[in-house]
Amino acid sequence: MSRNRLVPGVEVVAVPGRGLAVRTAEGEFLSVRTRHADENALLSLLSGDHAVPVDGELRRVLRGFEEAGYLTDAVPAPHWPAARRDVRLLGDPALTGPLAAHLTALGAEPRTTPAASPTTTEDLLEGDPAAVVWCLDGPVPDGLWDAADRLPEHGVAWLRCHREGRQAYVEPLAAAPGDVTSAHVRARRLAATPAHRELAAYWNGPRTSGEPVRLTVPAAALLAALLADDLARWATGAPDTTGLPARRRLRRVDLRTLTVTEHAVLPVPAVAPMPTAVSMPAAVPAPTVAPASAAVPTPTAAPTPTAVPTPAAISTPGKNG
Repeated sequence: MSRNRLVPGVEVVAVPGRGLAVRTAEGEFLSVRTRHADENALLSLLSGDHAVPVDGELRRVLRGFEEAGYLTDAVPAPHWPAARRDVRLLGDPALTGPLAAHLTALGAEPRTTPAASPTTTEDLLEGDPAAVVWCLDGPVPDGLWDAADRLPEHGVAWLRCHREGRQAYVEPLAAAPGDVTSAHVRARRLAATPAHRELAAYWNGPRTSGEPVRLTVPAAALLAALLADDLARWATGAPDTTGLPARRRLRRVDLRTLTVTEHAVLPVPAVAPMPTAVSMPAAVPAPTVAPASAAVPTPTAAPTPTAVPTPAAISTPGKNG
């Protein structure tokens, strides 16, 4: 067989009195039915032992594993490409700190920008980063990410997250023109809730809060891990095998329970421009007055109208006419 190792997440277990069972990557158990195959030899083959002799029955069972997608070649994990290692981190240290540690362990070279926020796309492109990640431990002020939404047009990946009270949002990675931007996410969220006026007012502030919500270490580690995984999949080209596509997925994290839910999000189509105002026609120029010295022709007298003929008398009909 060309492939003779179990894919990551798939395992085979020997069940007493019932033979072998497969635990799939989704956590389901499937029974393995063989015709007197050597179970120990099968387990050795699935572990990658090439020295085990393969008879016809073992070959048939292995073919069933391969057709089900449970076998793979022993391929090393992809490395972070050098051209995509430079990742610029912006935002709150409570999130950029653990994110930088995750990215370094994965093979990237993150660099954290000081607290002053860039205001233009040119500022964000300084140093020619491959990706820019912006993490906020609070709501996004109106217009803060407008310049960053232009990064995919320059070939730079754009990823972000922010917190709203006890909920945090990890937005989809945008890597090319036409991907989902932060403006698209805001528009989709406003369209999806009947409380759109309240949500817009919450974003724009001011807001009155009681005891401040503090981002716990486990919550910050979870958000950083989600961001690092999205970046690693983009950098290495790893496919999306389950769930929604990463570039069309908004994740909501409940910071009280660390529960993650996914929501599909699509780009917002460009709105047709408003028609331009119709220009008023220019004023008709006033006639020029001839100078006094110029000879003005005297109009001829109008002809005298001829006499109008008197109409003939009309007889009045009688009473019985």
